Amino acid sequence: MVRDPPGEEDPPSVDDVLDALADDDARRIVSALSEPKTASDISEECDIPLSTTYRKLELLTEASLLSESTDIRRDGQHTTRYSVSFETVTVSLDEADSEENDREFDIEFTRPERTRDERLADLWSELREET
Repeated sequence: MVRDPPGEEDPPSVDDVLDALADDDARRIVSALSEPKTASDISEECDIPLSTTYRKLELLTEASLLSESTDIRRDGQHTTRYSVSFETVTVSLDEADSEENDREFDIEFTRPERTRDERLADLWSELREET
């Protein structure tokens, strides 16, 4: 079972989160994100090839460990920035419902409060997906 904030249609699986956190490059990327950065900035700072950086960013985003935001530019060349979307991740083992049911792992995220700019970026992303 995975607990995640409302609004996410499909929360990540326990395996997805643990696989992402087990990856050395992915952990380096998370550690480097003290502020939102582009894939190019991350690639350069972490000394990871850009193609690998994109794969790791996808892995982390699908695991709900990173979020994407879009910088809207007048020239139409919008930029995607990545930021850490959690403060803590807690892995626990829940109680079995009965003797027949096995215990399951549970992942719970503590998320930082979203800023107005982040909420606006989310709205913009949703609008772009609908058009």
